[in-house]
Amino acid sequence: MNATDRTPADLLRSALAADPARPLVTFYDDATGERVELSVATFANWVAKTANLLQGELSAEPGDRLALLLPAHWQTAVWLLACSSVGVTAEIGGDPAGADLVVAGPDRLDEGLACSGERIALSLAPLGRRFPAAPAGYADYAVEVPSQGDRFAPFVPVDPDSPALVVDGVELTGAQLVERARADAEALGLGPGARLLSGRPYDSWEGVSVGLYAPLAAGGSVVLCRNLDLLDADGLAKRVESERVTRTAE
Repeated sequence: MNATDRTPADLLRSALAADPARPLVTFYDDATGERVELSVATFANWVAKTANLLQGELSAEPGDRLALLLPAHWQTAVWLLACSSVGVTAEIGGDPAGADLVVAGPDRLDEGLACSGERIALSLAPLGRRFPAAPAGYADYAVEVPSQGDRFAPFVPVDPDSPALVVDGVELTGAQLVERARADAEALGLGPGARLLSGRPYDSWEGVSVGLYAPLAAGGSVVLCRNLDLLDADGLAKRVESERVTRTAE
């Protein structure tokens, strides 16, 4: 990866330049049987569309704070990188009442209504399906995002020294996040082409690092597993083999 990258969005741009076709995020939900694989190019396209939604339709600006009420999921990873692209601070599990915007999954919609700003709901259903009808007080992400542009350029350059992420009480700037991700990647022995399987939730730095940032910083990829506890030992061994996993963080 490029040693000058100082924001998560920079890391994604470098990954796209290096090898757009390689896998970046492979997502499993062992409660539904869902499997989704996103190449660097496909993931970057989702990030661009979501960043355009944030900046254009939702009028988000650098310094705004977004309460992210979502589990470990490929769409959560997209939102994290979209926030970094715009300069919005993503607060995982943040207080909606103190946020400028909220993005909520189906089990946290009532909680998200405390936000007085823009609200986006995600069904988290397989194939990114929309809700039958948008939840009251929310716009449906699956309805809003497809029409957004495939390329993104921020109105204002993102400052690497501004807050980028808040998780479990830890606030990190973009530059600090990248530095930590690189250190974690080195500690885990990750390098280009590494495949890290993670079953950890996105409720701590450790979870979001192994589940996204460290593999991205290393030029590797993540096999992100939700409800991994439903998979028995034999099933896990088969997944490790079929996905060519080189490291696990269960």
